[in-house]
Amino acid sequence: MAETLKLIYTTAKVRLGFLIMLCALAGFAVTPGSELSAWQVLVLGVTVLLCSASAGAFNQWYERDIDARMRRTKTRAFVTGEFAASNYWPGLITLISILAILALAMVTNVVAAFYLFLGAFCYGVVYTVWLKRRTWWNVVIGGAAGSFAVLAGAAAVDVNIGPSAIILAVVLFLWTPPHFWALAFACKSDYQKAGVPMLPVLVDDRTATLTILGHVIALVALSIVPFFLGLSWIYLAGVVSGGVYFLRETIRLHRKPGIPQAWRCFASSIVQLGLMLVTAIVDRIVLG
Repeated sequence: MAETLKLIYTTAKVRLGFLIMLCALAGFAVTPGSELSAWQVLVLGVTVLLCSASAGAFNQWYERDIDARMRRTKTRAFVTGEFAASNYWPGLITLISILAILALAMVTNVVAAFYLFLGAFCYGVVYTVWLKRRTWWNVVIGGAAGSFAVLAGAAAVDVNIGPSAIILAVVLFLWTPPHFWALAFACKSDYQKAGVPMLPVLVDDRTATLTILGHVIALVALSIVPFFLGLSWIYLAGVVSGGVYFLRETIRLHRKPGIPQAWRCFASSIVQLGLMLVTAIVDRIVLG
């Protein structure tokens, strides 16, 4: 039983799902308006987690052929056969997503549920099925999945989404490409072998790292703006410290490209995003 739960956890990318859930809760936290009850906030978090996990499971089911050719992913359950890759999986995954979307619509509103649908559709279909194998724009356009989670959280409070939530959504959109490009840089040989056209596979190291750096500069600068729109020093401390860390590691990657530094840059992107989201939520809890 414990082994099965572990397989479900990794196959559904639940760790990523918690990060997407934080995106939705941050969208809720930075949106002024009528208070959601604790029950409504719980439903928001759980439904976003379920939709994200469903999209993650579909991603692993659909990509099992290229996962088998990559060292980083060749032990995934659909590759090893620990989960039989039957055609029942898409139906089950779709059913879970639909139930989560309907639950959010009933507990909050239809607009929030629509953004939740867009996030799952963007990652599960637009990124995984339509773009990933065809173009380096895959993670650029696919980055909208996290943005829709922020908008779902904000719309749960007020369907007229405010500027702070919109800015956080844009930051998420800018964050996703450098996050995945750092990973692709570190695993370049895997992506080459699998035939996935990630940017670092298609261009020279200087162009790739400069593009990553440009995105990071833009997202770090933009992430500070909500402070001037009413968020407190708690949020500012989080985005500045996380942003400086992400920038430092990205600059180091540009100056001296290499696999170890690419991994450090990848890790710093997670720290930056986590600090931004958590301090936005803590800001709401502490200062209301």
